[in-house]
Amino acid sequence: MGGVGHTVLVVEDDDSLRMLCRVNLELEGYRVLEAPTVELAEGLLRDEAVDVVLLDVHVGSGDGFSVLGKVSGERVALFTGSFEVDEKRAAEVDAVLRKPFTLTELSETVGRLATA
Repeated sequence: MGGVGHTVLVVEDDDSLRMLCRVNLELEGYRVLEAPTVELAEGLLRDEAVDVVLLDVHVGSGDGFSVLGKVSGERVALFTGSFEVDEKRAAEVDAVLRKPFTLTELSETVGRLATA
């Protein structure tokens, strides 16, 4: 179980994608927190110890990039499907997961970031 002892925050407004990430990461031993809104994500980052943040570019009507200002020490992987991440934005995160991504890509990315 590679994820034991690590917490992942999934910031995604799509319920099915958030659940897919949670279920698969929990099977690998991660503790998974979920945030369907930017506001909830910011609260969880303030109140919980998080190792890895999986962050959607567009979270409902919110901007996922606004969460980056609340990240302090956590590793961040950015979800994107409809958006090309420019070099400046890519430099602000540790990884980019392009939608649709495979479960293997999810697992490898989170595993790499959790142990970095």
